[in-house]
Amino acid sequence: MDFIAIGDTTVDEFIRLKDAQIHCDLNQENCTIAMSWGDKIPYEFSVRIAGVGNAANAAVAAARLGLSTAFVSNVGDDSYGQDILSVFGNEGVDTRYVTTNAHTATNHDYVLWFEAERTILVRHEDYPYTVPENFEAPKWIYLSSAGRSLEFHLALARWCEEHPESKLAFQPSTFEMALGTEKLAPLYRASELVACNKEEAERILTLGETNESELLDRMHELGPKIVLITDGPNGAFVSDGTQKLKVPMYPDPKPPLDRTGAGDATTSTFVAALALGLSLEDALRWGPVNSMSVVQEIGAQKGLLSREKLEAFLASAPLTYVATPLA
Repeated sequence: MDFIAIGDTTVDEFIRLKDAQIHCDLNQENCTIAMSWGDKIPYEFSVRIAGVGNAANAAVAAARLGLSTAFVSNVGDDSYGQDILSVFGNEGVDTRYVTTNAHTATNHDYVLWFEAERTILVRHEDYPYTVPENFEAPKWIYLSSAGRSLEFHLALARWCEEHPESKLAFQPSTFEMALGTEKLAPLYRASELVACNKEEAERILTLGETNESELLDRMHELGPKIVLITDGPNGAFVSDGTQKLKVPMYPDPKPPLDRTGAGDATTSTFVAALALGLSLEDALRWGPVNSMSVVQEIGAQKGLLSREKLEAFLASAPLTYVATPLA
C-alpha cells in the first residue's frame, strides 16, 4: 500500500438552515448561531453523506489521486456501517482493516449548515483501536481522530519506530490535542509530518496569537521533520527544517457552498503528493487546489479531484499562485 489512513468515520446528516442569525464579538472571531427557542424552524433540505471524517476524507483523496489506499477504522453492525463500507468500496479504498463492531451503532453527526459555514453536532462511539496484527507497512500512514485511547496512539508510535520504511502524517483531532504534547510526545517524535490549522497550532503549543514562522519553528520542536499549517484565506505554510514556504489560497471560481473538509483536503492532498514523489514546493501547491474544489460541493468528499483534474487546475492557475519563501 502507498497510503493507509487511520481514524474514525461517520455519517454526516447536513441540514441546510434558512432561518438563523449569526452573532460575533467585535473581532468577528467568536461567533454563535441563534434560532428561535421552542418554535418550528423551517429548513431548505437535508443530505446524508456516509464515510466521512478526517482520516476517511484523506483515504478518498489519496485514492482519487492514484495511490493504492487502505483504511483502518470501525463501524457498527447497522445500515449506516454498511453504507460506509459501500462508499469506500466504490472509491477503491481497501477496507480489510475496518472492523464491524457487533451490537454497536455507527457514528452519526448532524451538520447545521448556514450560508458557507457549519456547526456539527457529534456523538462518536468509543471503538477499540489496535494496530492490526497483519498490518503491512505502507509508504505513508495518515492518522487523525482515531478513537479516545492513549494506549493505541503510543502503540502506533512504537510501531512506526520499528518500521522506518513507513512515514507517519499526524493531523491532531480535538481529542488528540486535548491529550497534550507531553503524553503524545512519542507520537510527535515518530511523525514525518504534523499538520493542523493556525488556531490548532496555537492550541497545541498553548500560545496566543503567533505568526506562522514562529509556529512552524515551535511545532518542529515537538519532533516532526515537516510541519504544515493552513490558515484559511491566508493560504498554507510549510517547513522541513531547512526551508519555509507559503502558498496563497487557490482562487474560488465562485463563492464557496460549504467549507466542510477544506482543511482535510489541503492536508491529505499535500501528503498524497509527497507519497507520489513530488517536491515540498509542488506538494504545497497541490493542497489548496483540492480544497478549492471541495468547498464548491456539499460535504468533504464530492469535490475531491483526480490527479488529471488537479493538474489541469494547476496548469491554468493565475501567475500569482506560486510557493514562495516565508519571511
